[in-house]
Amino acid sequence: MNLKRHIQRILISLFVFLGLSACTLNTTKNLIETKVISKTYTNSYFSDSIKDYVYKAKIEVYGHHLGGLMIIKKIENEHYRIVFATEFGSRILDLEFIKNDFKTNFVLDELNKKIIVNTLKKDFKLLLKEKYHIEKMYTNDDAIVYQSKTNKRTNFFFVNPSNFKLKKIVNTSKTKEKVMITFSQIEKALAKKISIVHKNIKLRIDLKYLDTN
Repeated sequence: MNLKRHIQRILISLFVFLGLSACTLNTTKNLIETKVISKTYTNSYFSDSIKDYVYKAKIEVYGHHLGGLMIIKKIENEHYRIVFATEFGSRILDLEFIKNDFKTNFVLDELNKKIIVNTLKKDFKLLLKEKYHIEKMYTNDDAIVYQSKTNKRTNFFFVNPSNFKLKKIVNTSKTKEKVMITFSQIEKALAKKISIVHKNIKLRIDLKYLDTN
């Protein structure tokens, strides 16, 4: 075989291997794909329209450090409102989701940049949306994992196999993990601690539930 052609074949094989490796996500590593039991997964953490979900909140975004109270309210089916304010009552964010529509009632000037508002919109939509169509299902000793496609992104829902409570959502592109939402201190349909962490930008949201009863 011609030496030049042989080298070309080796390089092509190498590029194909690297391309396939780049498309492998650590999200499903050590998981076994299994038969999908249900075509729908429901996240019920913010499903009670009677309840006001009040959290002490910290947001770190592109060098800005903001703290205060975040109130999340389900007004009716597929209609949510999020208000983030200082402990003295000054609004920082006031956002609404109505089905597929998104409304900004108020955004603090420091945060009122398109990239930040759009990112927060995606984060809170991922946090609040109740029903997802399931395409694949995985298991291991620690979790049941449901895979759902949303536009160009994929969501993985990690559920505790012993009590079936959602403990983590991982949002990915084809090749990389982008956003991770973790839930802890779970009581019934309430997660008392929530963190939203971005892997590729400087944005983190930490929420700690406040019992107002």
